[in-house]
Amino acid sequence: MVAAHEVAIRKIFSQVEEVRSSAGRTDEGGPLRRVAVCAVLKNPYAGAGYVEDLSALIEASAQIGTLVGAEAARLLDAPVESYGKAGLVGTDGEQEHINAALTSIFGNAFRDAIGGGDAWITSVTKPAVAGATIDVPLAYKDEVWVRSHYDALEVRIPDAPHPDELVVIAAVANRGRINARVGGMTVAEARSRA
Repeated sequence: MVAAHEVAIRKIFSQVEEVRSSAGRTDEGGPLRRVAVCAVLKNPYAGAGYVEDLSALIEASAQIGTLVGAEAARLLDAPVESYGKAGLVGTDGEQEHINAALTSIFGNAFRDAIGGGDAWITSVTKPAVAGATIDVPLAYKDEVWVRSHYDALEVRIPDAPHPDELVVIAAVANRGRINARVGGMTVAEARSRA
């Protein structure tokens, strides 16, 4: 089992995407940059069957949240407007293991590392084999009801997760979708409510 606040990270995988137009048009917001940073780590509960207490992994997730959050913000190289989190669990584990790595302990460390955020962090997890894809949901970091920032970033790590691994993913973006026009609360309205 993992001792509290310790995790064995095999590798960090990052991806940066820059979208410059959508449907042949752009808007005044400039390019949309989306970044995902993935920590591939040993699942301390892999192959153990049902384990009631997952608290050691929950506690250890704070250091992962800080690590991937700081790297995501660095690679974005702009103020973070949107965020999301996701995770994959290899076949020797169960989905609850990756959920344990993404609780509010992880989320709070992630938020702190990117400069804060008031909204809950959109999230998705699933069991997977190496090379599986996952769509990481994104939403505005200070108010989940800002529709222009509902987005997703597809992530695939070619050699992860191994059966005994977890992949913890933090994603950030510098703005909402290019040409967003479905109404709802604007960023300016959300900021005025703060």
